[in-house]
Amino acid sequence: MRVFVTGASGHIGSALVPELLQAGHQVTGLARSDKSAAALAAMGAEAHRGDIDDLDGLRAAAAAADGVIHLAYNHDFADFVGSAEKDLRAVEAIGEALVGSDRPFVTTSGTLMLAFVEGRLATEHDTLPAGPRIDSENATIALADKGVRSSVVRLSPLVHSYLDRHGFTPHLISSARKAGVSAYIGDGKNRWPAAHTLDAAHLYRLAIENAPAGTRLHGVADEGVPFRDIAEAIGRHLSLPVVSISLEQAPDHFGFLAGFAAVDNPTSSALTQKELDWHPERPGLLDDLDEGHYFVE
Repeated sequence: MRVFVTGASGHIGSALVPELLQAGHQVTGLARSDKSAAALAAMGAEAHRGDIDDLDGLRAAAAAADGVIHLAYNHDFADFVGSAEKDLRAVEAIGEALVGSDRPFVTTSGTLMLAFVEGRLATEHDTLPAGPRIDSENATIALADKGVRSSVVRLSPLVHSYLDRHGFTPHLISSARKAGVSAYIGDGKNRWPAAHTLDAAHLYRLAIENAPAGTRLHGVADEGVPFRDIAEAIGRHLSLPVVSISLEQAPDHFGFLAGFAAVDNPTSSALTQKELDWHPERPGLLDDLDEGHYFVE
């Protein structure tokens, strides 16, 4: 299969491209720069120069492919709505090129949108009618009625590994270093799901190969790690005190993550594991933190 991947040289893309190539697929990755194009060439993939604002370029690359995986996202938390709208336009453009083809199209969302679920684990069946980033998810699912084998991978907020350089985990560690303490909010019992990068990459490959049309999938291995446990692991490795802070103090400590740091988001991937025979095998979040690679400066 000829697979077009956006975000191909990024965190998850750098694991996904080798995964696809090793499985016998050909890969063309979206490259914004010479550096990204060189990274793709080093992995054995081709480069399609452009970015997610180049809608005509996205349509052309999608039309030339046997399937598309959309990972790229502009994480501008100063303009969260604008970033989500840009992503929606990219999803719609790629979808237009695939309508009526029965080709697979896998996009990306997040489990944090399911924090409205209370008293149980969030599942793949939980949905919202509209909202930033939710609109992209729903637009992807709607393509199933237009002859596209579309699916969405909802990623855990913490996708972790030695490949992770700019995700939420490095941000939590950087925040602790700057503040001189590793913090959690309140009692720290709120839970965040997590998944290893290599397990997430494997899920995307299984999705483009086998996910039924209109499927929501969960990139979740740890269903819910208490935020206090995360803070304690970070504090231990940085030899910093671990403290509770208030919601009012959160912006000073966590920055753009302040609005999420108290969210309780326990999430199941049981349906995903059954549907695609996907079984996370890599170290969990706390074990990965204990490997120490996140703390090497």
